[in-house]
Amino acid sequence: MPTPAHILMLAAENDALPGGKVGGVGDVVRDVPSALVALPEFDGRVSVVVPSAGFLHKDATASLGTFTFPFRGQEQTGELFEVPGKRPHPQIRQLVIHHPILEAVDPNTGRPRIYVDDPADRPFASDATRFACFSSAAASALKAALFGDVDRVHLHDWHAGLFLFVRDFVPGFADLKRYRTAFTIHNLALQGIRPLGESGSEAGSSESSLAAWFPGVDYDASIVADPDYTGCVNPMAIGIRLADAVHVVSPGYADEVCRPSRPHRNSPDCVFFGGEGLEADLQRARDEGRLHGILNGCEYAEQMQLPERTEATWRELLTTLEAEVAVWFERKQSPRHNLALRRLRELLNSGRPRPTVVMTSVTRVVDQKVRLMREPADVAPLDRILEQTAHDAIYLLAGTGDVGYETWLDEVARRHPNLIFLNGYSQSGADALYKAGDLFLMPSAFEPCGISQMLAMRDGQPCVVHSIGGLKNTVHDRETGFSFSGDTPEALAHGFITCTRRAVALKRDNPAEFARIQQEAFETRFLWSDSVREYLARLY
Repeated sequence: MPTPAHILMLAAENDALPGGKVGGVGDVVRDVPSALVALPEFDGRVSVVVPSAGFLHKDATASLGTFTFPFRGQEQTGELFEVPGKRPHPQIRQLVIHHPILEAVDPNTGRPRIYVDDPADRPFASDATRFACFSSAAASALKAALFGDVDRVHLHDWHAGLFLFVRDFVPGFADLKRYRTAFTIHNLALQGIRPLGESGSEAGSSESSLAAWFPGVDYDASIVADPDYTGCVNPMAIGIRLADAVHVVSPGYADEVCRPSRPHRNSPDCVFFGGEGLEADLQRARDEGRLHGILNGCEYAEQMQLPERTEATWRELLTTLEAEVAVWFERKQSPRHNLALRRLRELLNSGRPRPTVVMTSVTRVVDQKVRLMREPADVAPLDRILEQTAHDAIYLLAGTGDVGYETWLDEVARRHPNLIFLNGYSQSGADALYKAGDLFLMPSAFEPCGISQMLAMRDGQPCVVHSIGGLKNTVHDRETGFSFSGDTPEALAHGFITCTRRAVALKRDNPAEFARIQQEAFETRFLWSDSVREYLARLY
């Protein structure tokens, strides 16, 4: 196959733009174009397109033109902008589509944002409308040749899945079928499900529904409908069913998503997160040769040295974190920030030596990442770990997310002085935690790929991980880190507690063996160049 000349990527976020990142999708969309154009065998171009969210277009260097697109039964007018990226390259363009519907505002601060937090009784209502609008706009801009000569279209997550609906079902877009499409699933747990909204449907009518976005459009219900929720459209399912290539971000996850979750995905006792209701579609894609598991990569400096873990670097870590939390506390007089600030200052001023083991986490505080720390409640693994390692270890956990989990972590921190819950995020704080910690805890309930474990290993910090998905592909027990598994909530809790205690004991009792694992973790490489070579061979 000839090398594709021009790849067009559609995504919700892009860390190549200031303020354009929320999570790991932004990292991938930032890194993949740079890795592609660095390959000697790739002599093409990459254009990355994201919705403006009401602000990403404001630093544009040029408007590439206005265009019309169908949405909500009307011809809307959008505008395409070229925006300077953080890493300018002649073969990479950073593009932003702007339209008022694409704007998103935080109701508490009035600031623009990438995603909207809708009430539990209207999940995805705002974002699904915004990304349906984006999909129609991007399809129309492609049809109008505003992106130039495109050879391949790469769609990222459910946010871009409705591009394929527009291509296949909205009149006037059939010509877009000439482009080969790849659809990447970053997180199958989020699918953007909304009502079909047809008159008389069980889901009822809604302004955030397929019928409201594309009224009067004829479609094949077997392609657009969610398999479990009657009367609903599933953008993730559309991407899986219609793309030429379906990509999940690790080989381990590619195997897992072809099996059903166990018990059902909505059960609080779920111990295995598989296809999240879409396993039959993913099995079909696998059987047709369309499903590909390709591990994400990580960026590395040309010359890297294993960071030191000394009394001096311990104090540097505390000083960095104290400064960050002081800023957070100044902005918001939170008792949570006050507790963290007080404990950091006590450690700085006490003169106590560095703990034997500094455990760390940099994470989103959400069910996927924190569930196994809390469940089952009668065991409370995090409480047990803190109790059993109180004389040897301190745990510095940084992150924000779900209010319920944040509250629970605050309660645990008040019970255990050896937990400092840093309820915020800063890049400098995260970098310091990766470099100065001894043991990174990442007991994700599921993990499509994961980047935090790669960043920790890059700085020579072994990880404790649940052996699933991308964690299984990146961390090997007693070789580059520590891993556990289990078939019941109780077994998972026991595995997490035992594995962490074993790692702490190894650092305390056999520092030479721990140093060997640390060195192995540091020397392990997950190169983007390897990943994008597989993109060329299997996706494009």
